[in-house]
Amino acid sequence: MRTYPMKICVVLIFAISFIFGSCDDFLDVAPPYTQDAENFFLTEEDYERALIGCYDLLQSSYLSVWIGEIASDNSIAGGESVTDSEGLHQIDEMTHGGVNIELRNIMRWNYAGITRVNYLMENKDNIEFNGKDKIIAEARFLRAFYYFELVKIFGDVPLIIDRRLGVEEATTVPRSPKSEIYSQIESDLNSAISVLEPTVFIKGKISKGAAKALLGKVYLYQDKFTEAATIFQEIISGNQYSLINNFDELFVVSNENHSETVFDIQYTGLEGGSYGCFVCLEGNVGPGFHGIRQYNGPIYGDGNSYNLPTQNLYDVFSIADPRRDATILDIDAFIAVQPNAQNISYAVGAGGHTGYYNNKYIKKMAELGLPDNDLTSPVNYIVIRYADILLMAAEALYQTGDAATAEQYVNQVRNRSNMPNITLSSIEDIWNERRLELALEGHRFFDLVRTGQAPTSINGFQINKNELFPIPQIEIDLAGGNWSQNQGY
Repeated sequence: MRTYPMKICVVLIFAISFIFGSCDDFLDVAPPYTQDAENFFLTEEDYERALIGCYDLLQSSYLSVWIGEIASDNSIAGGESVTDSEGLHQIDEMTHGGVNIELRNIMRWNYAGITRVNYLMENKDNIEFNGKDKIIAEARFLRAFYYFELVKIFGDVPLIIDRRLGVEEATTVPRSPKSEIYSQIESDLNSAISVLEPTVFIKGKISKGAAKALLGKVYLYQDKFTEAATIFQEIISGNQYSLINNFDELFVVSNENHSETVFDIQYTGLEGGSYGCFVCLEGNVGPGFHGIRQYNGPIYGDGNSYNLPTQNLYDVFSIADPRRDATILDIDAFIAVQPNAQNISYAVGAGGHTGYYNNKYIKKMAELGLPDNDLTSPVNYIVIRYADILLMAAEALYQTGDAATAEQYVNQVRNRSNMPNITLSSIEDIWNERRLELALEGHRFFDLVRTGQAPTSINGFQINKNELFPIPQIEIDLAGGNWSQNQGY
């Protein structure tokens, strides 16, 4: 949610490294230095401002989306060179280790979000006012989301709830088993579900449906198929969400907040940005970075040629499937059919080139933000949409023996794109449909890992190692060696 600037940046630390680079953009206290942890949370406005700060770290989710595709068979890192965002290239090649700035940012930024929630929760009983329960519920959802990002990437991580910790204490806090992390995520989400409203009237705010959807996904990642099926069926039977008619219109600014959106991250293109602090941006980094390098032509804007779809992904689509071209831009084929093809040009980055671009989240001339518009796209990122819920429900139901309903949900998704019905012959049919429908939306690597397909689908993937990413070595050092490294790193 990027509607308001964050106004507070107090001592919200688990370890200093989790916060550095995350606060400067949100510091706007008037008069300076008069508000701190001891005289905040005295008014309803204080709680609302703190909640905005909790939402603010959702901005950083673009990096998880990139990793979710680049680490898989769906895309390559791309970019200007193999040393430009070197950490992404290491992840692409499965050569990443404990020294990787992208992985360190994932850890820092998500813990920054958790710490802001914990600060609010630590002071949740200071005063009473109407609507405070909704603020607490939204905060719990956000903490669940940030911990889910961490546990699916790193596995066991330190679990800190409802309190701030000083730097000295960071050396004594251990990594908690992922079972405990998942238990806390479930607790936070169930608490949020009991309070949140089905309908929200401020764009980007969390609804009851969003909390249920995330809980169902959390269950699915733990192979709790019965629980997942139950909550997904609740969402589906509630008839609050529906598939939009045109797949091509899922990711355009002019059609945002449509009936298929369950949980999205709101961005604005009305504030400029800087390469010096990506987490400080108000716009979506993804579309500009996915853009066509030095492009000069119609419809699209020039960009940085990152996260490039693979031939493998392109070939998995049927030529009759309209989702292929809506998902993947074949740049040479596109140029060839333009009336002024001879006047259109683009460059190839030395970081790799496949001839394909992410057509879901790509810079377009009609959707440019303020300069530098590589960094300030107004395109929202849809974290969970209704098609995803139908396919997750299908997977959970199939695993619990209800293949008929699972097949119905898969075909509902296919029919929206005018694709014919299929008969499910195995769970792999559902997994394949997930790839076709959700390609380049950040889910693929995690789907491959949780379903056991990663070793045969990802080049260089090592069993009992690459299911998780390494804990950043600098964080292990800052914790005084208190944390062990993940296996194989």
